[in-house]
Amino acid sequence: RDLSGDGGVRKVELRPGKGQAVPPGASLAVEYSGYLEHCDEPFCTNCYSKSPRLMKLGKDITLLGLEIGLLTMKKGEVARFVFTPDYAYGRRGCPPLIPPNATVMFEVEVLDFLDSDESDAFFELTAEQQDTFPLQKVLKVADTEREFGNYLYRKQEFESAKDRYKRAFSILGRSPSSEAEQRQINTSKLLVLLNLSLTYLKLERPAQALAYGEKALEIDQRNAKALFRCGQACLCMTEYEKARDFLVRAQHIQPFNHDINNELKKLASCYRDYVEKEKEMCCRMFAPLNSSS
Repeated sequence: RDLSGDGGVRKVELRPGKGQAVPPGASLAVEYSGYLEHCDEPFCTNCYSKSPRLMKLGKDITLLGLEIGLLTMKKGEVARFVFTPDYAYGRRGCPPLIPPNATVMFEVEVLDFLDSDESDAFFELTAEQQDTFPLQKVLKVADTEREFGNYLYRKQEFESAKDRYKRAFSILGRSPSSEAEQRQINTSKLLVLLNLSLTYLKLERPAQALAYGEKALEIDQRNAKALFRCGQACLCMTEYEKARDFLVRAQHIQPFNHDINNELKKLASCYRDYVEKEKEMCCRMFAPLNSSS
């Protein structure tokens, strides 16, 4: 397919993708390799990276032909593109790798993408400008940031995921004008707080995990996930009574939840070990007294 109308950007689809095409200003995770004509080895590639980072169109991805091509792709799609010099590296090339007037070929796979353009623009505004945005747009931005966090969490980049979740939470503090708006804000807040609690557990910072879990319970005191996270955090801090209280409350709400029931078994095992160690310590402390009598 001639994408540019002048033969400058040509595309062959090697594997179809699914869903919508990549929107302008999106942030993408892509695997790519760039080749010069008649060369088997790529002059650039990121295919050796286990987890390609998200790159923003127009900011991190600026090769004109590649931008045009990516906007025609879907998630999971693999395609081959040929770019003439005007859509690649121009008359001068990019010495020493790219000679002048080089036509190049790129093979690209879209692993994932997020429609982050509106969110990125929102966070470039001042706080006063952000306050003028309608609630629905703010909720959409918060949802995009949470999706960003989820992507990073799945890649086990927990520190970066935590920062994205916090950014989402930071814009959900506005005062609602009705009970309906308050419910919408609370729904969005609850999801972010649960994700923050889980992420802090992964970061082995249980005190913060407990704090965010308790904030979630302020919104919904019968939320089984929030109770479970709080129980996990307390168990990590060896606060066994508090852990049991949270986990039993979670079990009452979801009695057949395997994760909750397994955590209660783990708690019982940890508590038994704790009691045995306490007994052993007491025996050592009082052993001299017993022997002298």
